[in-house]
Amino acid sequence: MTFPLERVLIVMPAFNEEEVIASVVREVRQTLPGATVLVVNDGSSDATTDRAREAGARVLELPFNLGVGGAMRLGFRYAETNGFPVAVQLDSDGQHNPADVPALVALLDASEGSNGAEGVDVVVGARFTDGDEYEVRGPRKWAMRFLSSVLSRAMHVRLSDTTSGFKAHGPRAIHLFAREYPAEYLGDTIEALVIGHRAGLRFAQLGVTMRERAGGTPSHNPLKSAIYLGRAFFALVIAFLRPRPKTGVEL
Repeated sequence: MTFPLERVLIVMPAFNEEEVIASVVREVRQTLPGATVLVVNDGSSDATTDRAREAGARVLELPFNLGVGGAMRLGFRYAETNGFPVAVQLDSDGQHNPADVPALVALLDASEGSNGAEGVDVVVGARFTDGDEYEVRGPRKWAMRFLSSVLSRAMHVRLSDTTSGFKAHGPRAIHLFAREYPAEYLGDTIEALVIGHRAGLRFAQLGVTMRERAGGTPSHNPLKSAIYLGRAFFALVIAFLRPRPKTGVEL
């Protein structure tokens, strides 16, 4: 089974991204013709919704800011309700290159067994691979390395970038995450991996390139990076202490 772009939903959580959302949506539509672009306005107070619609995206609006996890859960529900077998999470600030999407989706295709090969349900677009010049320093870098080491051992798969927000999800992942996706801080990365693993999803990663923000304000500074370190450890502990998900992944 293959997944043409016409069956792919690009989900872009967006919070106050009026400066860049239109150009990012246009680039995604031009690079991935046929794919459907869904912007989830995560309680923005600016003109994010108007700019996204003008650029050709479908838009859902949350009444207040829930964070990436809450926005993505709504995106998964939209994908399942509207019959999309693949949902790809993409940043709305232009840091993710939409040209990498077909390679991520292709690994999901293999998981459907058109050639008898056993593939995966979630493909993580991993930074810090050969050829990628994206750098993270200080506490944030230490936290990322620690989390990747612990989660790789626990999940029995090599994941070098467990906080990546660039991921492709197949049908079983959409079915699970439409109901079980965590909305807490860092839940969309660390906890989602643990929930998926415990529910039987299969994971893999693929190297991607990261770009500079196309505009707007970066979400991280030295203080936020230090806070991130503490929250990352806390999120990891909570993820493993939570009960196993009630939702099965068999289709």
